[in-house]
Amino acid sequence: MPRALQANESSMVDTIQARVPDSIPPEVVEIVLALLVLTTGWYLSKLVVRIAGRTVARRIERPSVTRSVLRGLRLAVLLWAGIVAAGIVGVGNTQILLSVTVISAVIAIVLAPIVGSLINGLYVLADRPYEIGDMIEVTDAGHRGFVEDITIRYTKIFTLQNSFIVIPNSEIHARDVINYSAEDERTRISISFDITYESDLEAARRAAERAARGVDEVISGGPDIRIGSARYAAAPTCVIREYGDHGIGLDVYFWMRHPYKEVVVRSAVQEAIVERFADLDVEFAYPHRHHVFDETSGVAQLAVDDSGFDRSVADAPAESAETGEDPGDR
Repeated sequence: MPRALQANESSMVDTIQARVPDSIPPEVVEIVLALLVLTTGWYLSKLVVRIAGRTVARRIERPSVTRSVLRGLRLAVLLWAGIVAAGIVGVGNTQILLSVTVISAVIAIVLAPIVGSLINGLYVLADRPYEIGDMIEVTDAGHRGFVEDITIRYTKIFTLQNSFIVIPNSEIHARDVINYSAEDERTRISISFDITYESDLEAARRAAERAARGVDEVISGGPDIRIGSARYAAAPTCVIREYGDHGIGLDVYFWMRHPYKEVVVRSAVQEAIVERFADLDVEFAYPHRHHVFDETSGVAQLAVDDSGFDRSVADAPAESAETGEDPGDR
């Protein structure tokens, strides 16, 4: 701690102690003054954030960086108040705080994970994989929701299930994250189904496209949507996926306006397709199994006992062994 600051603190403490009754110990005066400095620093940090908030927000467009800067300002004020309070109570003169061994042990045991999280937090802020308000999905964990807050240490996600998830930046930086609303909230999804070979293929494709266009959240048409160097038709499109063993595979591609409504929109489109196909010569395909019997398939033999129950031919050899009859004579 600078000597000038120590001298000012000492003179301030001496002045206050000279004005209080002698019955009050000097240690009590120092503790009260230290608490008063910490309290003042707490409210002063809030005031600094309130005053500097608008200026920082104008100069920095990203909300996550703005919040981090304001948190840094507040932490600096609180740290300054803590140093002053420590000097008042005499902690700043303690030589043990300057011990290299103690500092190294604290960093190795306590601060190492925190420092790692802070470094990854800086990577998140610099790489800009997502921003506050974006809808993201952590693929390996299945978490999907909106980014509520980004700090140096963690990312807070408000999931679609109305719950909060706090993920340390050291973990989320190493995971695969899908950002559904980085540039454009419009999302392209598809629905797959099969129809029989006897169905009217062209009628099925037209009906599927019209069914998707009839859903409110689906973009029914307009200019092509550009993703990078590729362009996709904005209107729903039904294409042939394959000619399979059980039927013709079709895929309906369509764009929806909001990614968080994917489940609802997908269900609505599928329901609309079923309703459209009900009025057409179109039938959904599903696996069938046909058993064919000819002259090479053999003959199934059955036996009927007195109780009236049918028994398979597998039971006949056991009975013929007892009665001595030939199963083929029955």
